[in-house]
Amino acid sequence: MSGVLVFLFLLSGVFVLLIVLGVFWSIKSGQFDDLEGPAARILMDDDDPLLPTRRLNSKDE
Repeated sequence: MSGVLVFLFLLSGVFVLLIVLGVFWSIKSGQFDDLEGPAARILMDDDDPLLPTRRLNSKDE
């Protein structure tokens, strides 16, 4: 029974180490730089077919 507990403690230690390394990697790579941009971008309606996609120049009229 003691061998199983040692294995589980080592396995949980490896998982904690991987989680900590993953958090530091995500902070270093800039995953948390802009938290509000994607939340606001989802509300923008870029694919509305009724919106004009280009403006007419004076020579196009």
